[in-house]
Amino acid sequence: MPSCDLTTLSDELAARAVALRAELGYNCAQAVACALAPEIGADTEACYVLSEGFGGGMGGHTETCGAISGGVMALGQVSSGGTALSGTTKKRTYELTRELVERFGAKNGSTICCELKGAGCEHGPLRSCPGCIEDAVKITAEIIARQSAPENAA
Repeated sequence: MPSCDLTTLSDELAARAVALRAELGYNCAQAVACALAPEIGADTEACYVLSEGFGGGMGGHTETCGAISGGVMALGQVSSGGTALSGTTKKRTYELTRELVERFGAKNGSTICCELKGAGCEHGPLRSCPGCIEDAVKITAEIIARQSAPENAA
């Protein structure tokens, strides 16, 4: 569970994520997952390694936005039971993931990397990578904060 109220930290976490990309060259998935990691009890180095292939819309394939993928990883960290034997947490994790994807898509007009970046599209860019990172962190933090609220704790 998160170590603090993520809602109040969401702007700071978003800025941290954008800085990880700009200053250290993290891809979008790494930036989101690693910025959230300390707050959700995840190992930052493990998040960095596990999210590496999700950048550029899945290994540079420009499909699902890497920032969304990083957010999904964070949601799994706080929602999953940790093993197949720990119960059926997958349904809840999928619900939280759908919420992230739907909210991100509604805000930005797409969840697809090449559409967001405007690559090969007539419409031009919908949202910059730093903007996508900010949105993914803030939406994910809001979902986690709500999930972690006392009335939702199991």
